[in-house]
Amino acid sequence: MRIRDHRGDDEPEINLVPLIDVILVLIIFFVITTTFDARSILRLELPRATGEPAPANTRALSVLVNANGDYFVEDREVLRSDTESLKATLAEVAGSDRDRPVLLRADARTPHQAVVTAYDALGQLGFRRVLIATAPDVRTGGSAP
Repeated sequence: MRIRDHRGDDEPEINLVPLIDVILVLIIFFVITTTFDARSILRLELPRATGEPAPANTRALSVLVNANGDYFVEDREVLRSDTESLKATLAEVAGSDRDRPVLLRADARTPHQAVVTAYDALGQLGFRRVLIATAPDVRTGGSAP
C-alpha cells in the first residue's frame, strides 16, 4: 500500500495585502504630519546692501519673487504672474489690514519687471510700508535683514 504525501501540494505564498495597507497608512501619516516651510523650498539669492536691519515690532507680510519671476505671498503661490492675480492673492492673505508692513524678498537674478509688478500691485491695494530684504555685503561687513 502506497501512502501519498500531501506536503508537496502546500505551496507557500506571501500575502502582500497587509504589507500594502501598512505602507499606505505610513504614507498618509507622513504626508499629514509634514510641515512645509517656504524658506526651505525657495532658495533666494538676495541682493547685497549695507545698512541697519528694520525694527521687527510687527510681523510683516512676506512677498517672495524667485529668479523665474514667480510670486509667493506668505505660503501661497500666485499661479499667474500678472498684476491682477497678485492683487487677488495679496487681498486674500492680508485681509483689510493695509497698515501692515510688507517685506518684499526678490532674488538677485529676478527680472526687474517682476519687482515693479509687485510694487504696482502693492501700491494699488494701498500698502505704503514696503521693505526690501537684502543680504549683508560681505565685502564691507554690513548687516541687513
